[in-house]
Amino acid sequence: MRFTSEQHLDDGVVEREFTLGEIPGTLWTPGSAEPAPLILMAHNNGLPKADPRLVARARYTAARGYAVATIDAAGCGDRPRSAAHEQARADLRRTMQAGEPVDELFESLISPLVENAVPEWRTTLDALLELPGVRGPVGYSGGWTALGIRLAVAEPRIAAAGFFAGGYVPRAQREEARQVTVPLLFLLQWDDEGNPRQRALDLFDAFGSKEKTLHANLGGHTGTPWFELEDGTRFFDRHLK
Repeated sequence: MRFTSEQHLDDGVVEREFTLGEIPGTLWTPGSAEPAPLILMAHNNGLPKADPRLVARARYTAARGYAVATIDAAGCGDRPRSAAHEQARADLRRTMQAGEPVDELFESLISPLVENAVPEWRTTLDALLELPGVRGPVGYSGGWTALGIRLAVAEPRIAAAGFFAGGYVPRAQREEARQVTVPLLFLLQWDDEGNPRQRALDLFDAFGSKEKTLHANLGGHTGTPWFELEDGTRFFDRHLK
C-alpha cells in the first residue's frame, strides 16, 4: 500500500489517498493516536469513491473514532472500463428509458462487478489491518448491498454490517443473504422509485442474523435522513468498540 496524498481536515480527520497495485482508495482516520476499528464503506454498485455522499458519511464516521476506507471497483471512478461493461451500461440506460423490465440487465451488469470486487476488497482489508492506526473488529457500511452480502459471507473478520436497500441485489446474493449472521442494520427508503419495497422487505426477512434491525423512512432514493448516520454510529459502537 502506497499513500499518495494526506490532508488534515477541519474536523480533526486525516484523509489519505492510497494505491494498492491497481486499486485506488481513500482512508480516513480520526485524530486520536489510538488504533481505531475499521469500517469498509462502499457506494451503490461501484460509484466512485469521491462521491460526495460517501465522503460525507466517511468523514462523519471517522470523526467519531473509526478508520474508514473505500476503494474504486474495477470499471468505476478513474479505473478503465471494458467495452463489455460500457455496452451493458448503455443497454441498461436504453431499457430504463423505454420503461421495459431491467432485472436481467442488472444481473448481467452487477453480478460480475460483485465477483471482481470481493477479492480486491479482501486484499485491501489485509493491507489496512497492517497499518499501525487501524485495528479490528471490522464493519461494513454502504449502499452496495450486494457486495456487502458477499463480503459478510466470505470474510470472517467482518463483525457487523449496515446496508442501504437502494440498489439492485442479484439473485445469487439474495440467496446468500440467508448465510449472513453478523448483526445487521438495514435502511430502507419507503418511496424509492428504483427499488421495489416488497423486494427489500423480502431481503431483510431472508438475512440469517439473529440481531437485525430495519429502519424505514419516507422519501425517495437519496432522501435518507441525516440522523440515520447517528443511529448507524451507535450501532457500530455496540459491535466494534
